[in-house]
Amino acid sequence: MGDYRGFGHCFSLLKGDSRGSTYHYLLPATHYSLFIDTGVIITPMTYREAIKYVLSFTDYEKLPASSYSTAAFDLRRVQELLHRLGDPHLGPRTVHIAGTKGKGSTAAMVASALAAAGHRTGLYTSPHLHTFRERIRIDSEMISEEEFASIVDGIKPHADAVNSQATFGKLTTFEMLTVAAFAYFKKHGVEFTVLETGLGGRLDATNVCKPELCVITPISLDHTEILGSTVAEIAREKAGIIKPGAVLVVAQQNPNALAVIKEAATRNKNRTIYAGSDVKWRILDWNLNGQEFEITTQAGTRRYGTTLLGRHQAENAAVSVAALEALNIDYESTFRGLANARWPGRLEILQQEPLVLVDGAHNADSARRLREAIAEYIRYDDMILVIGASSDKDIKGMLVELAPLADKIIATKSKHPRALPVNTLLNEIEKLDRKAAYYTNVSDAVGQALLNAWPHDLICVTGSLFVVAEAIEHIKKVPRDNI
Repeated sequence: MGDYRGFGHCFSLLKGDSRGSTYHYLLPATHYSLFIDTGVIITPMTYREAIKYVLSFTDYEKLPASSYSTAAFDLRRVQELLHRLGDPHLGPRTVHIAGTKGKGSTAAMVASALAAAGHRTGLYTSPHLHTFRERIRIDSEMISEEEFASIVDGIKPHADAVNSQATFGKLTTFEMLTVAAFAYFKKHGVEFTVLETGLGGRLDATNVCKPELCVITPISLDHTEILGSTVAEIAREKAGIIKPGAVLVVAQQNPNALAVIKEAATRNKNRTIYAGSDVKWRILDWNLNGQEFEITTQAGTRRYGTTLLGRHQAENAAVSVAALEALNIDYESTFRGLANARWPGRLEILQQEPLVLVDGAHNADSARRLREAIAEYIRYDDMILVIGASSDKDIKGMLVELAPLADKIIATKSKHPRALPVNTLLNEIEKLDRKAAYYTNVSDAVGQALLNAWPHDLICVTGSLFVVAEAIEHIKKVPRDNI
């Protein structure tokens, strides 16, 4: 077949296929048909077809890898595909963010402030709640279905060639999405890209970038079967994003994680800014609509606000401010960016009377932070805990933190392939001498909680972002990708 070059522009005729058929590229990539002299018409991918194609690759979000090694994650195949596409990941100024908790919120705040400062900014995050399009944004706007399909359609022949050779193994779903994000950002000429790692850092597909600034958010035990059984081992993988010459901003850390990060910073000779010592913060006021706080940096003490709830979000804001100051973003833009940042599914209030709170806490440490936020921010009579988890998570650790708050517990499971079976969850609840109702789908679980709750009660839905997404879809009638 002919060689495809570019996306979003007219294709060039390069050669026919082995049968001597002639290819005529008639329209831009967003709306083209490919005519073959045999009379066959090949039309552009639809969004549904593009998603199905991307999901045809190995998807470690649904089927976890057995090890975090170059055998499963080899960045050379990502670099090979990007090179075939003209290296779209090179050029924009890049902020690269890794960590266990807070990396998505921090990415959203940084990207919002960069956009507020007038910089065209691409944001790449994972996972999504309702649609793959959430992962790829420019100035807070999701990629359209049409553009997603067009970008994937342009990448497909090159991805197929990389997989056919498989010199460095075969591409994964996450790697394909990452390349699609880079291609989309390149097409639209972004000035900045803000990239959140998916898993770990060292071997994450986003780690092909050349960052101007790196951020390490709080690190705790998670994905232990892949990244390591200790905080230090996990930190070593996360610190793999730290590059020579980049400014490094580090959130408050477990001492073992901090030692690993400092070692990497010394090795790479990074200028490093530490939250807690170089950057300090103090919450001033809060209600269910948001919070205000002071942040002190070398530039002085200034006031900010965000709609994101929780003491940990004030810390994420402080880390974001430090990053933005290192990028020379002015105070007014940073103020507007933090105020405008949105990050659904994290301490999000869905409705009042009864109060429905959803949070994607999925390990013991994030469950602890949720417990602390509920105690500090929420007033209620009784609490109904609706909980479901993924099978590879520390459900015992989460229950130890959250079950004591609950007057009633409802166990459930998401539709995700890695969802923990309800019977297993019930067994863990019973080990804590608690009883629970159970429903095998989230909409029924949330519906029953709403029936049982009084106006001043709290319904807390947590344990997994997949559970949270389905709760949002049930209550707010948000549509999801129909794939």
